[in-house]
Amino acid sequence: MIYKKEKIKWRRLDNSAKLFPIVGNKKFSSIYRISVVLTNEIQPIILKQAVEKVLEIFTSFKVCLKKGFFWYYLEENQKEVIVSKEETYPCSYMDKKSNNGYLFKVTYYQNKINVEIFHALTDGNTAAEFVKAIVYQYLNECYPNTFKEQIISKQIAADAQNIEDSYLKNYNKHLHKQENSQKAYILKGKRLLPYQIGVTHGFISLKPIIKTCRRLKVTISQYFTAVLIYSIYQEQKKEKTNKPIKVCIPVNLKNYFNSTTITNFFSYMTIVANRKQLDLTDFDLILAYVRNNFKNKLQKEEMEKTMAHTVKLGNSIYIRMIPLAIKKLILKLIYSQIQKYTTTTFSNLGKINILPEYEAYVDQIFFIIAPERAEKIKCTACSYGSNIVFSISSILKNAKVEKNFFEFLQSQGIPFTIETNGVYNKSRTVLYPKIEMLSLKKVIEKVKTKEPKGEKIGFKEKIKRKFHF
Repeated sequence: MIYKKEKIKWRRLDNSAKLFPIVGNKKFSSIYRISVVLTNEIQPIILKQAVEKVLEIFTSFKVCLKKGFFWYYLEENQKEVIVSKEETYPCSYMDKKSNNGYLFKVTYYQNKINVEIFHALTDGNTAAEFVKAIVYQYLNECYPNTFKEQIISKQIAADAQNIEDSYLKNYNKHLHKQENSQKAYILKGKRLLPYQIGVTHGFISLKPIIKTCRRLKVTISQYFTAVLIYSIYQEQKKEKTNKPIKVCIPVNLKNYFNSTTITNFFSYMTIVANRKQLDLTDFDLILAYVRNNFKNKLQKEEMEKTMAHTVKLGNSIYIRMIPLAIKKLILKLIYSQIQKYTTTTFSNLGKINILPEYEAYVDQIFFIIAPERAEKIKCTACSYGSNIVFSISSILKNAKVEKNFFEFLQSQGIPFTIETNGVYNKSRTVLYPKIEMLSLKKVIEKVKTKEPKGEKIGFKEKIKRKFHF
């Protein structure tokens, strides 16, 4: 709900978003990145103009995070949006002072545009529409009189104003979900330096992978999930542990419910591969198992059960009444335990369509998710044009799972090329800059930078925002 009595508007976080600012920190950023590689080098001034114009439509993205007495909330952000050169590792913690409080960050490198988003703002599917709008507007500015003036459909423009909490609208409080209580296998190994992330992209030819999946009668998501489990097992079998490999897979709830909200509206399913119950040395058995799990779990009733479970927790009167300072301590402790129940996450955005008149200017699209202490690697996929890009982000010094994954694809005759951010092979990469330590001068400049004071609000309005629960 948006309150329009005051000049500066505010709104509650959606049910899913409530957790992210509470558990988020420099080691767990809750950030994902969508990157678009264009055919020509980025012009920073024009890119900033494009972002500003798109924000006039996606007004709900023009917000900052504020701390209330019971929950965090979002408030209209009247500061200047920042567009900067890429100089840090992907999905780094978003510092509100250096980013003017925005929950998204736009950077560029050579001919690549990156848009990083804090998950409290929105989910990946809405983020993809936001990124495409920026790209369209940027290309319009770069090549005037080349494209139609209408860059965003009326439907998307209307949806961009929809900020309903679709969880509360659609959940069934009478449903119950039975949780799997067994802890997951956690990948071992030495970690990279603090805040350092290694990224491996596999640019896979789309036609051969589609042909393979049709022959095996599985979807691409099912195939990649099976290969991922098989690849992780190659590392697990070296250890004396029988903990199951658990792959968490986000699910777009808009495919199951009537919703056009631009806030978060996703759920998840978990594929549990237990070496005691399944021969993980046999890929065909893994694939059949994954296919059956997808079929059984991707049902509306199952999604309703998962959604009901999470909404009940976030909407519980007992949790709502706990002050935020205490809530943070409790939820961080709970979340640290929940993390032990997942090995990794695999998120597939699916096919990203670009309007035909812009396709000649867009070379590649890919996205990544920030890894964390428990889920030391996170995996993503999306397709554009003739490629599907499978990406792995990691905080591990070794890239053994990545090696296992792409060696398996190679053994199946599926062609691909590899690009990294240079963390593992130390070689030059065309997609990422070489990351240097900040100079002492830059550090001092950042410390000295003062955040502009916001507009004053009335006492009653301040109380309403601070104490909503």
